[in-house]
Amino acid sequence: MTGLKSLIATGTKLWLDSIDPELVTKNRQLGATGATSNPIIVSDILKSGRFDADIAQHFERGLDDEAVAWAMTDRLVSQAQGVFADVWKQTGGNDGYVSFELDPLLEDADCPLSHEERVNTYIELGKKWAAGQTNRMIKVPATAAGLDAVEELAAADITLNVTLIFSDRQYRAAREAVWRGAQRRRTGLQGFKSVYSIFISRVDVYTSQKVTDLSDEAQGQVGLVNVKRLWQSNQEFWADKKLPLQQEIIFASTGAKLKGQAPDYYVEALAGSDIQTNPPATNDAVEELGKSYTRQVDQMPAQSVLDEIDQKVDQQQMEEVLMAEGTAKFADPHKKLLQLIADKRAALAGA
Repeated sequence: MTGLKSLIATGTKLWLDSIDPELVTKNRQLGATGATSNPIIVSDILKSGRFDADIAQHFERGLDDEAVAWAMTDRLVSQAQGVFADVWKQTGGNDGYVSFELDPLLEDADCPLSHEERVNTYIELGKKWAAGQTNRMIKVPATAAGLDAVEELAAADITLNVTLIFSDRQYRAAREAVWRGAQRRRTGLQGFKSVYSIFISRVDVYTSQKVTDLSDEAQGQVGLVNVKRLWQSNQEFWADKKLPLQQEIIFASTGAKLKGQAPDYYVEALAGSDIQTNPPATNDAVEELGKSYTRQVDQMPAQSVLDEIDQKVDQQQMEEVLMAEGTAKFADPHKKLLQLIADKRAALAGA
Protein backbone atom coordinates (compact mmCIF):
# COMPACT_ATOMS: atom_id res chain seq x y z
CA MET A 1 0.00 0.00 0.00
CA THR A 2 1.48 3.33 -1.09
CA GLY A 3 0.65 6.97 -1.77
CA LEU A 4 -2.62 8.41 -0.50
CA LYS A 5 -4.01 5.00 0.55
CA SER A 6 -0.94 4.54 2.76
CA LEU A 7 -1.41 8.02 4.25
CA ILE A 8 -5.07 7.32 5.02
CA ALA A 9 -4.14 3.95 6.57
CA THR A 10 -2.03 5.79 9.19
CA GLY A 11 -5.22 7.41 10.54
CA THR A 12 -5.19 10.65 8.56
CA LYS A 13 -8.46 11.93 7.12
CA LEU A 14 -7.69 13.30 3.66
CA TRP A 15 -9.55 16.43 2.57
CA LEU A 16 -9.13 18.39 -0.64
CA ASP A 17 -8.29 22.10 -0.63
CA SER A 18 -10.65 22.70 -3.56
CA ILE A 19 -14.31 22.38 -4.52
CA ASP A 20 -13.67 22.16 -8.27
CA PRO A 21 -16.24 19.51 -9.30
CA GLU A 22 -13.75 17.58 -11.46
CA LEU A 23 -11.06 17.59 -8.74
CA VAL A 24 -13.58 16.63 -6.05
CA THR A 25 -14.67 13.59 -8.07
CA LYS A 26 -11.06 12.60 -8.80
CA ASN A 27 -9.89 12.99 -5.18
CA ARG A 28 -12.94 11.21 -3.78
CA GLN A 29 -11.85 8.19 -5.85
CA LEU A 30 -8.34 8.57 -4.39
CA GLY A 31 -9.75 8.43 -0.83
CA ALA A 32 -10.57 12.04 0.06
CA THR A 33 -13.47 12.31 2.52
CA GLY A 34 -14.05 16.09 2.65
CA ALA A 35 -13.16 19.42 1.12
CA THR A 36 -12.76 23.10 1.86
CA SER A 37 -13.38 26.27 -0.12
CA ASN A 38 -12.33 29.90 -0.29
CA PRO A 39 -12.71 32.79 -2.79
CA ILE A 40 -9.45 31.94 -4.60
CA ILE A 41 -10.77 28.44 -5.31
CA VAL A 42 -14.16 29.79 -6.44
CA SER A 43 -12.45 32.37 -8.71
CA ASP A 44 -10.27 29.73 -10.34
CA ILE A 45 -13.34 27.59 -11.08
CA LEU A 46 -15.34 30.49 -12.53
CA LYS A 47 -12.36 31.71 -14.60
CA SER A 48 -12.51 28.44 -16.52
CA GLY A 49 -15.78 29.51 -18.16
CA ARG A 50 -17.49 26.23 -17.26
CA PHE A 51 -20.20 28.04 -15.31
CA ASP A 52 -20.77 31.09 -17.53
CA ALA A 53 -24.29 29.94 -18.41
CA ASP A 54 -25.21 29.72 -14.71
CA ILE A 55 -23.70 33.14 -14.03
CA ALA A 56 -25.64 34.61 -16.97
CA GLN A 57 -28.88 33.24 -15.50
CA HIS A 58 -28.13 35.01 -12.21
CA PHE A 59 -27.55 38.25 -14.12
CA GLU A 60 -30.90 37.81 -15.86
CA ARG A 61 -32.57 37.36 -12.48
CA GLY A 62 -31.23 40.79 -11.49
CA LEU A 63 -28.64 39.67 -8.91
CA ASP A 64 -25.77 42.07 -8.23
CA ASP A 65 -22.13 40.93 -8.35
CA GLU A 66 -21.99 40.17 -4.61
CA ALA A 67 -25.14 38.06 -4.75
CA VAL A 68 -23.84 36.17 -7.80
CA ALA A 69 -20.56 35.42 -6.00
CA TRP A 70 -22.41 33.89 -3.04
CA ALA A 71 -24.93 32.05 -5.20
CA MET A 72 -22.11 30.38 -7.14
CA THR A 73 -20.16 29.62 -3.95
CA ASP A 74 -23.26 28.04 -2.43
CA ARG A 75 -23.83 26.01 -5.60
CA LEU A 76 -20.25 24.71 -5.76
CA VAL A 77 -20.08 23.88 -2.04
CA SER A 78 -23.45 22.11 -2.24
CA GLN A 79 -22.26 20.08 -5.23
CA ALA A 80 -19.18 18.96 -3.29
CA GLN A 81 -21.35 18.17 -0.26
CA GLY A 82 -23.29 15.78 -2.48
CA VAL A 83 -20.10 13.88 -3.31
CA PHE A 84 -19.15 13.47 0.37
CA ALA A 85 -22.68 12.94 1.75
CA ASP A 86 -22.20 9.17 1.91
CA VAL A 87 -19.12 9.64 4.12
CA TRP A 88 -21.08 11.91 6.46
CA LYS A 89 -23.83 9.29 6.76
CA GLN A 90 -21.46 6.36 7.22
CA THR A 91 -19.47 8.11 9.95
CA GLY A 92 -22.51 9.51 11.76
CA GLY A 93 -21.36 13.07 11.12
CA ASN A 94 -17.71 12.59 12.07
CA ASP A 95 -16.37 13.15 8.52
CA GLY A 96 -17.59 14.02 5.01
CA TYR A 97 -17.82 17.79 5.39
CA VAL A 98 -17.27 20.70 3.00
CA SER A 99 -16.29 24.08 4.45
CA PHE A 100 -18.10 27.27 3.47
CA GLU A 101 -16.16 30.46 4.22
CA LEU A 102 -18.11 33.47 5.51
CA ASP A 103 -17.70 36.95 3.98
CA PRO A 104 -13.95 37.78 4.00
CA LEU A 105 -14.73 41.47 3.50
CA LEU A 106 -15.67 41.60 7.20
CA GLU A 107 -11.88 41.52 7.77
CA ASP A 108 -11.05 44.09 5.09
CA ALA A 109 -9.10 47.10 6.34
CA ASP A 110 -11.76 49.32 4.75
CA CYS A 111 -14.73 47.56 6.37
CA PRO A 112 -16.87 50.35 7.88
CA LEU A 113 -18.52 48.14 10.50
CA SER A 114 -17.69 48.36 14.20
CA HIS A 115 -16.34 45.32 16.04
CA GLU A 116 -19.79 44.53 17.45
CA GLU A 117 -21.40 44.88 14.02
CA ARG A 118 -18.84 42.50 12.50
CA VAL A 119 -19.49 39.94 15.24
CA ASN A 120 -23.25 40.16 14.70
CA THR A 121 -22.80 39.87 10.92
CA TYR A 122 -20.69 36.71 11.32
CA ILE A 123 -23.46 35.21 13.49
CA GLU A 124 -26.19 36.24 11.04
CA LEU A 125 -24.31 34.92 7.98
CA GLY A 126 -23.31 31.71 9.75
CA LYS A 127 -26.95 30.96 10.53
CA LYS A 128 -28.00 31.86 6.98
CA TRP A 129 -25.49 29.64 5.15
CA ALA A 130 -25.84 26.72 7.61
CA ALA A 131 -29.64 26.60 7.47
CA GLY A 132 -30.93 23.26 6.21
CA GLN A 133 -27.42 21.84 5.73
CA THR A 134 -26.04 18.59 7.11
CA ASN A 135 -22.43 18.10 5.98
CA ARG A 136 -21.49 21.77 5.63
CA MET A 137 -18.98 23.38 7.98
CA ILE A 138 -19.15 27.14 8.46
CA LYS A 139 -15.64 28.57 8.26
CA VAL A 140 -14.93 31.55 10.57
CA PRO A 141 -11.49 33.17 10.94
CA ALA A 142 -9.73 33.39 14.32
CA THR A 143 -9.76 37.20 14.20
CA ALA A 144 -11.09 39.38 17.00
CA ALA A 145 -14.58 39.51 15.48
CA GLY A 146 -14.54 35.88 14.36
CA LEU A 147 -13.53 34.60 17.78
CA ASP A 148 -16.25 36.67 19.44
CA ALA A 149 -18.85 35.13 17.09
CA VAL A 150 -18.09 31.42 17.40
CA GLU A 151 -19.68 30.84 20.81
CA GLU A 152 -23.09 31.94 19.57
CA LEU A 153 -22.67 30.01 16.31
CA ALA A 154 -21.78 26.83 18.21
CA ALA A 155 -24.76 27.39 20.53
CA ALA A 156 -26.97 27.59 17.41
CA ASP A 157 -26.05 23.97 16.50
CA ILE A 158 -23.74 25.07 13.67
CA THR A 159 -20.75 22.89 12.76
CA LEU A 160 -17.67 25.14 12.77
CA ASN A 161 -14.27 25.27 11.15
CA VAL A 162 -12.31 28.01 12.94
CA THR A 163 -9.62 28.97 10.46
CA LEU A 164 -6.59 31.23 10.04
CA ILE A 165 -5.02 29.99 13.30
CA PHE A 166 -1.29 30.45 13.78
CA SER A 167 -0.78 30.56 17.55
CA ASP A 168 -1.58 28.83 20.80
CA ARG A 169 -3.46 31.96 21.95
CA GLN A 170 -5.82 31.87 18.95
CA TYR A 171 -6.37 28.12 19.18
CA ARG A 172 -7.23 28.21 22.89
CA ALA A 173 -9.56 31.20 22.48
CA ALA A 174 -11.34 29.43 19.62
CA ARG A 175 -11.62 26.08 21.38
CA GLU A 176 -12.91 27.56 24.64
CA ALA A 177 -15.49 29.76 22.91
CA VAL A 178 -16.75 26.87 20.78
CA TRP A 179 -16.99 24.58 23.82
CA ARG A 180 -18.93 27.20 25.81
CA GLY A 181 -21.37 27.49 22.93
CA ALA A 182 -21.59 23.73 22.41
CA GLN A 183 -22.80 23.22 25.95
CA ARG A 184 -25.77 25.49 25.16
CA ARG A 185 -26.82 23.57 22.01
CA ARG A 186 -30.57 22.93 21.88
CA THR A 187 -29.93 19.47 20.45
CA GLY A 188 -27.29 18.55 23.03
CA LEU A 189 -23.80 17.25 22.30
CA GLN A 190 -24.74 14.19 20.25
CA GLY A 191 -24.05 15.87 16.88
CA PHE A 192 -21.47 18.41 18.07
CA LYS A 193 -18.46 18.61 15.75
CA SER A 194 -15.78 21.29 15.47
CA VAL A 195 -12.40 21.64 13.75
CA TYR A 196 -9.52 24.10 14.12
CA SER A 197 -7.49 24.93 11.00
CA ILE A 198 -3.84 25.57 11.86
CA PHE A 199 -1.78 27.09 9.05
CA ILE A 200 1.63 25.46 8.80
CA SER A 201 3.82 26.29 5.81
CA ARG A 202 3.14 30.03 6.19
CA VAL A 203 4.88 29.82 9.58
CA ASP A 204 8.00 28.39 7.95
CA VAL A 205 7.95 31.06 5.25
CA TYR A 206 7.78 33.64 8.07
CA THR A 207 10.75 32.19 9.97
CA SER A 208 12.83 31.84 6.79
CA GLN A 209 12.34 35.58 6.21
CA LYS A 210 12.17 37.01 9.74
CA VAL A 211 14.09 34.57 12.00
CA THR A 212 17.15 34.06 9.85
CA ASP A 213 19.44 33.06 12.75
CA LEU A 214 17.67 29.70 13.18
CA SER A 215 20.00 26.76 12.59
CA ASP A 216 19.56 24.51 9.55
CA GLU A 217 18.10 21.87 11.88
CA ALA A 218 15.41 24.25 13.19
CA GLN A 219 14.58 26.21 10.04
CA GLY A 220 11.59 24.60 8.36
CA GLN A 221 10.58 22.85 11.60
CA VAL A 222 8.76 25.72 13.33
CA GLY A 223 5.43 25.23 11.54
CA LEU A 224 5.49 21.52 12.33
CA VAL A 225 6.49 21.94 15.98
CA ASN A 226 3.81 24.62 16.39
CA VAL A 227 1.00 22.51 14.94
CA LYS A 228 2.08 19.28 16.66
CA ARG A 229 1.97 21.05 20.02
CA LEU A 230 -1.51 22.38 19.25
CA TRP A 231 -2.59 18.94 18.09
CA GLN A 232 -1.38 17.46 21.42
CA SER A 233 -3.16 20.18 23.39
CA ASN A 234 -6.35 19.47 21.43
CA GLN A 235 -6.08 15.73 22.14
CA GLU A 236 -5.70 16.40 25.86
CA PHE A 237 -8.51 18.95 26.12
CA TRP A 238 -11.21 16.81 24.52
CA ALA A 239 -10.11 13.45 26.00
CA ASP A 240 -12.23 13.69 29.14
CA LYS A 241 -15.31 15.21 27.46
CA LYS A 242 -16.41 11.77 26.16
CA LEU A 243 -18.06 13.25 23.07
CA PRO A 244 -19.57 11.03 20.35
CA LEU A 245 -17.74 12.91 17.54
CA GLN A 246 -14.10 13.96 17.30
CA GLN A 247 -13.11 17.61 17.69
CA GLU A 248 -10.15 17.80 15.36
CA ILE A 249 -7.22 19.81 14.12
CA ILE A 250 -7.13 20.54 10.40
CA PHE A 251 -3.56 20.60 9.18
CA ALA A 252 -3.89 23.45 6.67
CA SER A 253 -1.39 25.13 4.35
CA THR A 254 0.38 21.81 3.71
CA GLY A 255 1.87 22.61 0.31
CA ALA A 256 5.70 22.76 0.36
CA LYS A 257 6.90 26.37 0.07
CA LEU A 258 10.58 26.43 1.02
CA LYS A 259 13.44 25.60 -1.31
CA GLY A 260 14.56 22.00 -1.04
CA GLN A 261 11.36 20.72 0.61
CA ALA A 262 9.89 17.55 -0.86
CA PRO A 263 6.31 18.02 -2.12
CA ASP A 264 5.10 15.72 0.69
CA TYR A 265 7.24 17.38 3.40
CA TYR A 266 4.27 18.37 5.60
CA VAL A 267 2.06 15.46 4.55
CA GLU A 268 4.61 12.91 5.75
CA ALA A 269 5.45 14.74 8.98
CA LEU A 270 1.79 14.97 10.02
CA ALA A 271 0.63 11.49 9.03
CA GLY A 272 -1.38 9.56 11.57
CA SER A 273 -4.28 11.63 12.91
CA ASP A 274 -6.94 14.26 12.33
CA ILE A 275 -7.43 16.02 8.97
CA GLN A 276 -5.07 17.17 6.24
CA THR A 277 -6.56 19.62 3.72
CA ASN A 278 -4.10 19.28 0.88
CA PRO A 279 -3.96 21.26 -2.37
CA PRO A 280 -4.77 19.14 -5.44
CA ALA A 281 -1.13 19.31 -6.60
CA THR A 282 0.07 18.01 -3.22
CA ASN A 283 -2.29 15.03 -3.36
CA ASP A 284 -1.16 14.31 -6.93
CA ALA A 285 2.48 14.43 -5.81
CA VAL A 286 1.84 12.08 -2.86
CA GLU A 287 0.14 9.61 -5.20
CA GLU A 288 2.97 9.82 -7.75
CA LEU A 289 5.73 9.46 -5.14
CA GLY A 290 4.19 6.14 -4.13
CA LYS A 291 5.73 6.13 -0.66
CA SER A 292 4.55 4.19 2.36
CA TYR A 293 3.71 6.46 5.29
CA THR A 294 3.84 5.81 9.02
CA ARG A 295 2.46 7.75 11.99
CA GLN A 296 4.61 10.84 12.57
CA VAL A 297 2.16 13.36 14.06
CA ASP A 298 3.32 12.65 17.62
CA GLN A 299 7.06 12.63 16.79
CA MET A 300 9.05 15.74 17.70
CA PRO A 301 12.54 16.85 16.64
CA ALA A 302 15.46 16.76 19.10
CA GLN A 303 15.11 18.70 22.36
CA SER A 304 17.91 21.03 21.24
CA VAL A 305 15.80 22.04 18.22
CA LEU A 306 12.73 22.63 20.41
CA ASP A 307 14.78 24.75 22.81
CA GLU A 308 16.19 26.81 19.94
CA ILE A 309 12.74 27.44 18.50
CA ASP A 310 11.38 28.48 21.90
CA GLN A 311 14.33 30.80 22.42
CA LYS A 312 14.39 32.49 19.02
CA VAL A 313 10.77 32.60 17.78
CA ASP A 314 8.58 35.29 19.35
CA GLN A 315 5.10 33.72 19.18
CA GLN A 316 3.23 36.99 19.64
CA GLN A 317 5.18 38.77 16.93
CA MET A 318 4.74 35.80 14.60
CA GLU A 319 0.97 35.80 15.15
CA GLU A 320 0.71 39.56 14.55
CA VAL A 321 2.67 39.46 11.27
CA LEU A 322 0.95 36.35 9.92
CA MET A 323 -2.53 37.58 10.87
CA ALA A 324 -1.90 40.91 9.14
CA GLU A 325 -0.84 39.00 6.02
CA GLY A 326 -3.58 36.42 6.50
CA THR A 327 -6.47 38.90 6.72
CA ALA A 328 -5.21 40.63 3.56
CA LYS A 329 -5.02 37.24 1.81
CA PHE A 330 -8.53 36.63 3.15
CA ALA A 331 -10.18 39.81 1.81
CA ASP A 332 -8.25 40.52 -1.40
CA PRO A 333 -9.25 37.28 -3.20
CA HIS A 334 -12.92 38.05 -2.56
CA LYS A 335 -12.47 41.46 -4.16
CA LYS A 336 -10.88 39.73 -7.16
CA LEU A 337 -13.82 37.30 -7.31
CA LEU A 338 -16.23 40.24 -7.42
CA GLN A 339 -14.13 41.87 -10.15
CA LEU A 340 -14.18 38.65 -12.17
CA ILE A 341 -17.97 38.56 -12.00
CA ALA A 342 -18.17 42.26 -12.95
CA ASP A 343 -15.94 41.56 -15.96
CA LYS A 344 -18.17 38.66 -17.03
CA ARG A 345 -21.23 40.93 -16.71
CA ALA A 346 -19.55 43.58 -18.89
CA ALA A 347 -18.48 41.01 -21.47
CA LEU A 348 -22.01 39.62 -21.64
CA ALA A 349 -23.52 43.10 -22.01
CA GLY A 350 -21.08 43.90 -24.83
CA ALA A 351 -21.66 40.61 -26.67
